[in-house]
Amino acid sequence: MDYYFLILLGLINVITFIIYGLDKRKAKKRKYRYSESFLIGLAVLGGSVGALVAVYTFRHKTKHKKFTIGLPLILIIETALLTIYFGYYYTGV
Repeated sequence: MDYYFLILLGLINVITFIIYGLDKRKAKKRKYRYSESFLIGLAVLGGSVGALVAVYTFRHKTKHKKFTIGLPLILIIETALLTIYFGYYYTGV
């Protein structure tokens, strides 16, 4: 089960990274883009690492506090929840 979860988590992060990159490309070409709520939603679904890496790799959304402050907060919350879950799961407390 843990392997499937980690694979799924890695997959959502790769997808999130790619979507952020596509959004940056669309921004440069002045084409229709993904909504900010969709981009944040990907991070909330587990893609916060991919989102953060993409924000700084593509220099995308770096002027928006939703992304510069919100994404690290989402990552902290997700990390805390995973730590609690796996700590409880493996110790049985």
